[in-house]
Amino acid sequence: MPKVVITHGVSDVGNWRKGKEERAGAIGAMGGVNVVDYVAQDGSKAVAITFDTDDVATVVETIASPPPELADAMKRHGLIPPLTIYVAQ
Repeated sequence: MPKVVITHGVSDVGNWRKGKEERAGAIGAMGGVNVVDYVAQDGSKAVAITFDTDDVATVVETIASPPPELADAMKRHGLIPPLTIYVAQ
């Protein structure tokens, strides 16, 4: 099962952290498991998420064109584009 890493900026790290449960649920709906959040230790507003999935294509497609409920969650969590997706090979 490939590991996926998604990095991006956020407007407020504290606010983003509050969305962990909702974020894990959204990733789970795309087939992701073992969701882990990371916050940059340099004090910047850079964050990362890792998870495992058998369906990388769905994750990439969904993030590229999020459905309205996911787009709303991304706004609430303060995501700042671009989102960069890495996949373990």
